[in-house]
Amino acid sequence: MDLNKRRWLEGLAATAAGLALPTAWAQADTPARSRSSARTADAMWPTKPVKLLVGFPAGSSPDLAARAVSEPLSQLLRQPVVVENKPGASGNVAADLVAKSTDEHTFGALINGNLTIAKLLSDKTPFNPETDFAPVGLIGTAPLVFTLAGNAQGADPVDLVHWARSQGASAVYGSPGNGTVGHLGMELLKTRTGITAKHQAFSGNPAVIKAMLEGKVQMSLLPPGLVMPHVQAGKLRAVGVTSPEPSPLAGGMNTLRDASVRGADLEIWTALAGPASLPETIVEKMNAALVTVIRRPEVSKWLIEVGWQAQPGTADALASRMRKDTATLGGVILMRGIRADA
Repeated sequence: MDLNKRRWLEGLAATAAGLALPTAWAQADTPARSRSSARTADAMWPTKPVKLLVGFPAGSSPDLAARAVSEPLSQLLRQPVVVENKPGASGNVAADLVAKSTDEHTFGALINGNLTIAKLLSDKTPFNPETDFAPVGLIGTAPLVFTLAGNAQGADPVDLVHWARSQGASAVYGSPGNGTVGHLGMELLKTRTGITAKHQAFSGNPAVIKAMLEGKVQMSLLPPGLVMPHVQAGKLRAVGVTSPEPSPLAGGMNTLRDASVRGADLEIWTALAGPASLPETIVEKMNAALVTVIRRPEVSKWLIEVGWQAQPGTADALASRMRKDTATLGGVILMRGIRADA
């Protein structure tokens, strides 16, 4: 194994274990994305309809995020922005089409799994998130809710964490599948809290909730929109959200930091990205349009309604987030030997 790769793997493991990421590793050994710095030949871009590829079916959360911004982007760019659903392989089918595109008018509305850990979860992933994309900008983020069974005991979030730890290895946590954020996030929580629950994969989050309500599963990380009605009805208990700050998506619920859980900040997100060959000028123009759109109150409100908190930011900010999430979740994958097809 060459030196750079060994240091990269060691860095992932250190990050997952809660150690500081070495500055030299984070800066010197992170593979640089190759992006053309040449000015686009046509200053009038876009010159034809822009495609937004989504790796999930119509009506899914990433699809709704893409549709929330597509029409306003059409107005700003003065070309139709068309959402095309290309579901499959947890969004990787669409991501691969974006990565291999030679068309300066093709982008993806992709989730964090596609843009960070896809290659770490499966050697069969046909693209490399670190080198094959030009990050454009975040659309929205959402926390997960650390949820416990209705019989969980505790008057506050700290007590609830103690209860979850007390269940030992007899407890089961559910996720919507191997390698999902719900799976990796729970494994991250286990390293931070001493919880030892075993993993059980289900066909989706609704099936996880059903198993929790039936008493077959004791804990899970779940999207606010799905789980909050059950929490409000007293059928499930919520410890807190995984985001660094309270989220309007969860009614201002406490964060896991409030339960003295440190180093487990985690959000799901969706973002715009193009192929790595995309000229810098197009990245800048698309980012400026995206930021303008999602700062509009009506678009931010629409995003909240479909499960996303608007997160305007630069392309560099998205690239930084991609590296950070790859390090954190990549470390979990390495430590636990997680594979998407396991």
